[in-house]
Amino acid sequence: MLSVLKYNGVEIAKNLEFARTKLSQILGLMFRKYIPSDYSMIFVLKKQSYVNVHMLFMRFPIDVIFLDDEKKVMGLFRLNPWIGYKAMKGIKYVIEMKAGTIERYNISIGGKMEFDEI
Repeated sequence: MLSVLKYNGVEIAKNLEFARTKLSQILGLMFRKYIPSDYSMIFVLKKQSYVNVHMLFMRFPIDVIFLDDEKKVMGLFRLNPWIGYKAMKGIKYVIEMKAGTIERYNISIGGKMEFDEI
């Protein structure tokens, strides 16, 4: 079982938290003071959907990665606290990570993420 998040075979996070319920997805990272560099919150949707991410009540910027049902990267964004917002359609997973992760690992559209839905 894969307990880490990988991008094209390279480990990028080993501290994974899954948001599967409506409440956990609405709360996301709101009200937290920080997240570690090896942390990733993975939102698991029941089916591919229209998804929006807002940054209300956030204290720090984050990188957001949108994936389809095959865990292929469909969108990459850095969102800033309070004012950030992004939406996409056809999304099955949303990954929120420490700002700078996308750049650090050269994550790009079309790349493949790997993780087990524990």
